[in-house]
Amino acid sequence: MTLTEQINADIKTAMLAKEKEKLTALRDIKSKIMLEATSGSGEVTDANVLKIVMKLHKQRMETHTLYKEQAREDLAEVELFEAKIIEAYLPQMLTEDEIRAEVKAAIIQTGASGPQDMGKVMGILSSKLAGKADGKIISTLVKEELSK
Repeated sequence: MTLTEQINADIKTAMLAKEKEKLTALRDIKSKIMLEATSGSGEVTDANVLKIVMKLHKQRMETHTLYKEQAREDLAEVELFEAKIIEAYLPQMLTEDEIRAEVKAAIIQTGASGPQDMGKVMGILSSKLAGKADGKIISTLVKEELSK
C-alpha cells in the first residue's frame, strides 16, 4: 500500500469514527498531494508524498512554537495534535549517534579535510538522509566533524 493509499484509508476510518480533528490534518495532507498531482506530472510518488508530509509536519511544529511564545495555548494544542497525526506518516528518524556515523562515513568517502569541503559532504548526506534526519542537525554535525 502506497503512502497516498494509506492516507486515503485513514481518512475513511476517521470519517466513520467521526474524528473531526484527525480528519482535518489528514485532509490537509491529501489536499497538498492533490495540488502536487495537478501541478506536476500527474503521478505523485511516495518520495514526493514524503516530502509533502515532512514539510507539513515542520510547519505544524514551527507554528506550535510560535503559538507557545505568544501564550496561545489553545491554538498551540491544535497544532501539536495535528503534528502528531502527520508524524505517523514519517519514517523513523535517526538518532544523533546514527547521523554522526553517517557524517563520518561521508567525510571519509569524499576525502573532506576541512570546513571548505562542507558542500561535498552535505551533497551526499542530504540525499542519503532525506526524510530520516533534519538538515539543521546534519549541517551542525558536519561542521563539528570537519573542524576537528
